[in-house]
Amino acid sequence: MLQLNNVEVIYNDVILVLKGLSMEVKQGQIVALLGANGAGKSTTLKAISGLLKPDDGEVTDGSILFMGQPIHNKDAEDIVRAGIFQVMEGRRVFEHLTVEENLQAGAYTRRDRRNIARDMERVYDYFPRMAQRRHQQAGFLSGGEQQMLAIGRALMARPKLMLLDEPSLGLAPLLVREIFDIIKRINAEEGTTILLVEQNATLALGIADYGYIMENGRVVLEGTAEQLANNEDVKEFYLGLTEVGKRKSYREVKHYKRRKRWLS
Repeated sequence: MLQLNNVEVIYNDVILVLKGLSMEVKQGQIVALLGANGAGKSTTLKAISGLLKPDDGEVTDGSILFMGQPIHNKDAEDIVRAGIFQVMEGRRVFEHLTVEENLQAGAYTRRDRRNIARDMERVYDYFPRMAQRRHQQAGFLSGGEQQMLAIGRALMARPKLMLLDEPSLGLAPLLVREIFDIIKRINAEEGTTILLVEQNATLALGIADYGYIMENGRVVLEGTAEQLANNEDVKEFYLGLTEVGKRKSYREVKHYKRRKRWLS
């Protein structure tokens, strides 16, 4: 469904962030994109969704193909119409609009106006709290409720591919678990393909089919979610687990040995 081939992204004509990034997302999968802060994960999503321009970024080399068609030079609105919708980091909702108005805004590119009300009820089925607060201004929702609304607004666009950027950021563990369970349901019931950027590698690999790990603008390791979760280096450095299963902070990791085969 999605292919990135040797993609380079530069900000302000100076800062090289993505350095020949290649990856793919197969239709129907949940794919996790993992890595430390500054690895280039959010930039990757913005390159796909066409949202680099507001940050003075651009794709300067390589190609991004969606359903076999190049999209790296298209405007963000055209990319949404093609079937890609990004849920930005930080629960960006229209605070002065009600929950229902936010959901309606997610459907602004759609031409099948008759089905919008039906799809809104489907969103309320996934997120019952939104149904209870449909006439409340979004700015008065809790952080977790705003995250639910942001995902629901994305669903209203009927995306073929949903890009999720750090959906667990700043949320309580129980609420994070609830949101990840709903993401899994959306994938299974709607058939929506999902590319998930997430700091919580354990949670991400728990629902993903496949995963990539990024460092310094490049993919250094990829595999099925099970392969990554069972990889000893990934356990220690990204999951914070030692070989005997004890928690271990990143600061305690004295040496991170990247295997040569990761780069092959």
